[in-house]
Amino acid sequence: MKNINILLASSALVVGASGAFAGSHTGSITAVSWGGAYTVSQVEAYHKPWTAATGNTVVSEDYSGGIAEVKAQVEAGNVTWDIIDVEKSDAVRGCDEGLFMEIDPTSLPNGSDGSSAVEDFIPGSFTDCAVANIVWSTIFAYDSSVTPKGPASIADFFNPAAFPGKRGLRKSPKANLEMALAADGVASADIYDVLATDEGVDRAFAKLDTIKDIVVWWEAGAQPPQLLADGEVAMTTAYNGRIFNAVAGEGKSFEIVWDAQVLDVDMWAIIKGAPNAELAMDFLKFSTATEQLAAQASYIAYGPARKSSAPYVTTYHSNADLEMGPQMPTAAANLATAIPNDFEFWADNADELNERFNAWLIN
Repeated sequence: MKNINILLASSALVVGASGAFAGSHTGSITAVSWGGAYTVSQVEAYHKPWTAATGNTVVSEDYSGGIAEVKAQVEAGNVTWDIIDVEKSDAVRGCDEGLFMEIDPTSLPNGSDGSSAVEDFIPGSFTDCAVANIVWSTIFAYDSSVTPKGPASIADFFNPAAFPGKRGLRKSPKANLEMALAADGVASADIYDVLATDEGVDRAFAKLDTIKDIVVWWEAGAQPPQLLADGEVAMTTAYNGRIFNAVAGEGKSFEIVWDAQVLDVDMWAIIKGAPNAELAMDFLKFSTATEQLAAQASYIAYGPARKSSAPYVTTYHSNADLEMGPQMPTAAANLATAIPNDFEFWADNADELNERFNAWLIN
């Protein structure tokens, strides 16, 4: 796959703050992200150290993805958000639609090893308007205390006869269509070639039809672990870091199945017309520095986007015996059948496939 290189990043841990990012005056920005354990990791690794280094503060707001809310603010001329954590396909679309400010990657700080930002970030980390911070994936998981002999493949997720119980799926075509084709026998390397055809899209929706009646839909990243914990589903797709947090931070007996995981990057983008754009850019530079990207990986199992963060790989912030490296989607053992998200495909086809998906939901 053409995007596989963006996904081969390690994970790291280091906690620190740099006074080099101190602004000329103190103020506040509004940073929008995905909530739950992920935002907690950003607060600990980015927000608090930036406040300590600069005196500036961060107001956190949560959202469920997409660019609809950003577009509404920009078009109304009433932008209240400053910086937002977006999926790469949304970063591309938002930039194309004039919703985000352009960012020069050469303005970002060098890596801790002296390498320039352009050299230090993993390939695929930049769009015209955004800078990557993490590598993450959509996986599926189950509760081993409920299902001791659990599923081992994406085909099992789509086989309620062998593994009874409801399924949790994100209320979006993203990842669902890819996983459906993988469960129907399409090799990971061929997923987007198949999905680029009308027949391939039909095939993916036909596979989703086989479990549609037993699906519980989720939208926020914090929901899948809760669905499992409450016994509302037998298995669910989820962001890998959310399941890791439930296991490492809350003692849940959840198991991740890495087969056909859909890999992606998240990125910071600054909204055009942001009331605190200058401070937001200062925060973006600070939070994507080696130390901060590495620090985040001690709180959640998402790989930092800078190569210079890798030497700092250590352990979970509250358990010195839990090595973070093997927990990452980019760990070699987890990559065998990985599906690197084709952000160009989704940037080009999201509107059409979202429309079809929403129509499919109500039929």
